[in-house]
Amino acid sequence: MKSESFRKGLKDGIPIGLGYLAVSFTFGMMAVQGGLGIWQAVLISLTNLTSAGQLAGLDIIVAGGTYWEMALTQLIINLRYCLMSFSLSQKLKRDEAWGHRYVVAFGVTDEIFGVSASQPGKVSAYYNYGAMCVAIPGWTLGTLLGAVSGSLLPDFIMSALGVAIYGMFLAVIIPPAKKNRAVLGVVVAAMAVSCLFAVMPVLKKVSSGFVIIITTILVAGAAAYFCPIKEEEPKEECIHED
Repeated sequence: MKSESFRKGLKDGIPIGLGYLAVSFTFGMMAVQGGLGIWQAVLISLTNLTSAGQLAGLDIIVAGGTYWEMALTQLIINLRYCLMSFSLSQKLKRDEAWGHRYVVAFGVTDEIFGVSASQPGKVSAYYNYGAMCVAIPGWTLGTLLGAVSGSLLPDFIMSALGVAIYGMFLAVIIPPAKKNRAVLGVVVAAMAVSCLFAVMPVLKKVSSGFVIIITTILVAGAAAYFCPIKEEEPKEECIHED
């Protein structure tokens, strides 16, 4: 069962790893251009696994910001992973050891959370391990390739690599949205709320990290209230007397 879950995670993690390879390529190039060493950029990608957080942190490093500024920025940008981890903890099998849960929490990204949450029933930690075994090397290797390449690639290729992650995320959310109207409603509602934050004069001042958190709480809370998932009642075992 564990090996089967692991292989399933490997298979589902392949497109994520390929997408990460393209996206992190840009981070590697920007890190080296900002004055970081190649292996410093690779170490950041290996231990963080967050595109928005890494790019924001890189700006602070280049600008010579303080540790407090770095900590607060990362807290705001990456706080959404706490919400994802809370949700994923309910998705994992109840008998998963705490050690497995901690390792799974380290590898939570938007895309890995997406494929894990879309699985029917409970999910084994080994499924996440399989996805992580493809996604983390893809993210780290892409950073290495980008750092080594420097500024050799033309601007139009850089632009193409920058939007690759959005196509990858669409591939994660579209299949379950086609099967479940509730999921489709959540996707549409999240897009609508995000557009409000991008268009409304007052809401435009809210940071991107808080926009993600507010949108997640509003849309997920509404979905949980109006479209709750019914838990199956445990079947009573019949005891037959001889």
